[in-house]
Amino acid sequence: MIQKPPASVGQRLDEVDTPALVLDLDAFERNLAALQRSAGGRVRVRAHAKTHKCPEIARRQIAFGAIGVCCQKVSEAEAMVEGGIQDVLVSNEIVGAQKIARLAALAERARIGVCVDNAENLKDLRDSKAKLDVYIELEVGMRRCGVPPGEAVVALAREVSGNLRFAGLQAYHGRAQHVRSLAERKAAIERAASAVRETKELLKRNAIDCPIVTGAGSGTYMFEVESGAWDEIQPGSYVFMDADYARNEWAAPLPRFEHALFVLSTVMSRPAAGVAIVDAGLKASSVDSGMPSVWQRPGLAYTRTSDEHGCIEGAPPPALGEKILLVPGHCDPTVNLYDWYVCVRNGKVEALWPITARGAVY
Repeated sequence: MIQKPPASVGQRLDEVDTPALVLDLDAFERNLAALQRSAGGRVRVRAHAKTHKCPEIARRQIAFGAIGVCCQKVSEAEAMVEGGIQDVLVSNEIVGAQKIARLAALAERARIGVCVDNAENLKDLRDSKAKLDVYIELEVGMRRCGVPPGEAVVALAREVSGNLRFAGLQAYHGRAQHVRSLAERKAAIERAASAVRETKELLKRNAIDCPIVTGAGSGTYMFEVESGAWDEIQPGSYVFMDADYARNEWAAPLPRFEHALFVLSTVMSRPAAGVAIVDAGLKASSVDSGMPSVWQRPGLAYTRTSDEHGCIEGAPPPALGEKILLVPGHCDPTVNLYDWYVCVRNGKVEALWPITARGAVY
């Protein structure tokens, strides 16, 4: 059941019930513009909707120049298409009769792409009769799914036929996104680019056209752009940023995006001097990439958490009932905890956007 929103349009931020997921619209819009400005029309942008899970945000990304979105699960793709998005790549392998049938149904309503790394899975997709764009996932350092560069890619590409169209390669190096050193991130993408070029050349020698190479994330995308090996980029977290991304080294050619996503919390207890307990714990902010940070309150740190409580320590301590903004440690799984974005501009609630793909993990 979708929960009632914790706010209403026109309320002041300090009147919003908590915990609430707050989107700073000015910072969000500047992030959209910064990405488009930095990519400069040199590649296509296919924004990653696994970050925000919200068709309203996807529509704004498209308005700023994205050609469509990608996502990780069929249920996310269903939410995007239901929300009016007409070009969706499921940048993941989709296995199983139920999921493939749902993917086929979506392909009757929108342009749908999917990744493969296995001939048996490819056969199942072909047997579905659905018209799908198929991208072979290339292993470029993620150590997860994918086909290693070489003849195996050629063999799999030759199997794409019938109702399936070989659309190109998926080459995403997710492990590189949070490498702190800019130089090390760049080196990782240079290695990935070599694998991409090697594979494209091999496909060309075998008379197989490779229309698109897609991939890249918020922490590296300009290195993919400048390499010339990618035709399309898939950044997601750039719209929000989080505390973990803030720990990265940032410099040209990568712009510094702004924090736009926050968890609004309330101080519910003051058990000791220099200690405040807020109502935002594990069920309000993901800590898999570290604790949230306390926004614009120097001297305060979010130090520990449990299901419904978070501990803030330092000076000067906030007062009982005071509202505190937290920057999530990891934006993607934090978003998945909420039904609504409370969209704020100049300290007032301007809009409420439903997170319709919340819980879309199947």
